[in-house]
Amino acid sequence: MAKTPTVIPDHIFESSWEVCNKVGGIYTVLSTKAHTLQEHFPDKLVCIGPDLWKETTNPDFIESKTLLKAWRQQAFDQENLSVRVGRWNIPGKPIAVLVDFQSFFQSKDRIYFQMWEKYGINSSVGYGDYDEACLFAYAAAKTIESLYHYLKLENKNVIAHLHEWMLGMAVLYLHEYLPAVATVFTTHATSIGRSICGNDKPLYSQFEHYNGDQMAQELNMAGKHQLEKQAARWADCFTTVSEITGKECAQLLDKQPDIITPNGFEAGFVPEGEAFEQKRTTARKALIQVAERLTGTKIAGNALLVATSGRYEYRNKGLDVFIESLNRVKQAQPERAIVAFILVPAWIKDAREDLQQRLLQKKTVNTPLPKPFITHELMEPQSDKVCAYLQHLNFDNQTDQAVQIVFVPSYLKGNDGIFNLSYYDLLIGLDLTVFPSYYEPWGYTPLESIAFHIPTITTNLAGFGIWAKSKKAEQLADGVQVIERTDDNYFTVAEEIKQSILEYAQYDAKATAKTRKKAYDLSGKASWQQFIQYYLKGYEIALKKTERIKTKKS
Repeated sequence: MAKTPTVIPDHIFESSWEVCNKVGGIYTVLSTKAHTLQEHFPDKLVCIGPDLWKETTNPDFIESKTLLKAWRQQAFDQENLSVRVGRWNIPGKPIAVLVDFQSFFQSKDRIYFQMWEKYGINSSVGYGDYDEACLFAYAAAKTIESLYHYLKLENKNVIAHLHEWMLGMAVLYLHEYLPAVATVFTTHATSIGRSICGNDKPLYSQFEHYNGDQMAQELNMAGKHQLEKQAARWADCFTTVSEITGKECAQLLDKQPDIITPNGFEAGFVPEGEAFEQKRTTARKALIQVAERLTGTKIAGNALLVATSGRYEYRNKGLDVFIESLNRVKQAQPERAIVAFILVPAWIKDAREDLQQRLLQKKTVNTPLPKPFITHELMEPQSDKVCAYLQHLNFDNQTDQAVQIVFVPSYLKGNDGIFNLSYYDLLIGLDLTVFPSYYEPWGYTPLESIAFHIPTITTNLAGFGIWAKSKKAEQLADGVQVIERTDDNYFTVAEEIKQSILEYAQYDAKATAKTRKKAYDLSGKASWQQFIQYYLKGYEIALKKTERIKTKKS
């Protein structure tokens, strides 16, 4: 338990690639935390994200023509900053600034040379999203600097909270040019740790033998790794989200976090009472209808609806283990029908037209569509690992199979063309979720599940799993089951998940209700009201360090 801070910020700037840009779990972290921060610091929180929506309206952003109007014009005229200002369309509606960073591409070589000269970061070995991330980070730092002076915050306690390696250059810019602003840098997963696992290398059995710099060279990750390592070193407060990732930071970044800041959840995202039951009924109906139209199979109303979700990291997120466990459930021929959903965004073309047509029809269908395990067309189906494994295991969703699997490879924002419901509006209809992660610094998806009254299965390699065990939740009857996972026990984990699914399928109504309540009750211990204290302590650490620097200079 963090002690009550004695130094608190007067103003907070928080920046991430996922502010008003829903592409991953950090969006959920920031968007749910913002409500609690707004309660503590009303309109003293400014969220800064990339301005990526040029042709269409950003549903997460409510633009204002009057908010900070004079500053916008000044920033453009005097500092070449092109920004839009408004509100993030989430509970709490914090001020949001979207930055167009494209103009900084013409200064890329100069910016990169400065980072090489001062911090030894070799941006020539950056690739993929490196340039976009770094130039956005640079623009975000310039935006913070501009607002800092415009709002006359020179004598205030000011925090700049920056997330992931993608904002590393913002940390370094502020350290160099605006040291009066206290920087907090949070890594949610080290870039090199994720890469080690993503390249099928054993992380845990060889953990103490890994050198982050050496592995970055081997895996062509040097640019991102160097940036993240330097940001962790020079930030006034370095944080990560779990003890397991803290050890990873110490080993691979040569930097022990100053404090662990676990991810909470905002209870206001979960409907209550009659609204909850109505949304649950709507979601179950939608899930079953899509499965029926896709497979041509009539699915019982009491079918057990199971799912996994999250980022498409086939091994890291345990998608392979999830499919393997369901194959074992299928072989056991359970009496109760089971429909499993893989809600993981992939590279899609569009929604399947044949499935859309069937969903519009009222007549009963009794034949499966071609590839009756996927709801959307993929750009490169031949290289998709989920599809390949489903086909390898003969998950053809025939009418005589007790277990059906439906792969939904689209972001669920309410406009996917099949469900047309958001992720939370579908999640609420599930009975059980499974996240057999191999690499999971925290694990937002299982936390979201229990907040929606859905029991979940996770592993001891997830930060959330470790936290749940610390709260005496280890078996499914506790609301969260935490399975022991290692580098080598893949099939043991799959067998344990199979047994848990089969057992839960046999729960009666009373046992099910009791387990769902335990899941929900546990989520209350991971609310932002509980966890915000760790962030406030992190802010205090950063502000005290900045104050010491100010005192030394004076």
